[in-house]
This record gives sequence, C-alpha cells and structure tokens, in this order.
Amino acid sequence: MAEEFTEDELTLPPCKYEYLDHTADVQLHAWGDSLKEAFQQCGIAMFGYMTELDSVEIKQSSEIEAIGHDLESLLFHFLDELLFLFSCEPFLICSKVTITEFVTEGEEMRIKCKCYGEEFRIGKHPQGTEVKAITYSAMQIVNIPEKNTFELFVIIDI
Repeated sequence: MAEEFTEDELTLPPCKYEYLDHTADVQLHAWGDSLKEAFQQCGIAMFGYMTELDSVEIKQSSEIEAIGHDLESLLFHFLDELLFLFSCEPFLICSKVTITEFVTEGEEMRIKCKCYGEEFRIGKHPQGTEVKAITYSAMQIVNIPEKNTFELFVIIDI
C-alpha cells in the first residue's frame, strides 16, 4: 500500500545551501533562520550532491535519530545517519528532511527526523557524486545574531 502524505509534507523548503570547493572533497555550506533549519538544509545539501533533487518524488518516508555530546558531534551523527539511510536498501534519496525533535542542551543532544523521498534508481535519478563519509575536518557551526542566521560548514569525503 502506498504511503500517503499531507500537502505540508509534500511542500519542499527553499534552498539555503551551496557547495564550496575543497581539495579532493567538497564543503557543504548551509544556513537557516534557526539552528534547526540550518541542520535540515545541510542534510538536503548532502542529498543534492548525490543527485538532482528535482528528480526526487516524495513516495516514502523514514525516520532517523542521532545523538551527540556537543553540536558538532550532533551534526556529524545526523548527517551520518542520513548517509546510512541512502547506503542501505531501499537506498532512500531524500528531497526533504523535517526535524521533529531537536534537543541541543544538556549532556545528550538529540535529533529525531522524518526523511521524505524515494528509492534511488539509475535512469530516473541523475547520478551525482558518491558521498563516502562525513568528516569533522574544518566543521563549523556559526551563529550570526545580527543577521538572525546560523551557518554550517561541513566537509564530506567524496
């Protein structure tokens, strides 16, 4: 039976990310009006590097959880869980991620996230670049209060 989605679940957020060149790798630069939005954008940026997201329909969803002891480890584990989702059958490629729980204080920071997309299929989805791993190298989480913006910088191993 096909999964059904609300109109809100089918609506994609605006693009708030870009790719920056880095020696032998690529740096994701994502931003948002909140830290939560910046995390979501960073997740979508990673999927966007793997394929053209406008070719991805929302046909199924999956939920992930990530835990970290600080914001950097939380971001690392969040992206790593998203990469794992893509790396295992049914090879889910997501065009939308919605963080449903975002705990960024205390000794155990936590994210719960619902991921929307479909199974990656060569022929339907243009093959981008394979993401091998997430790295801590030069990872930055920047709060810019005067702009009311958070920016994330993450190098992914390709």
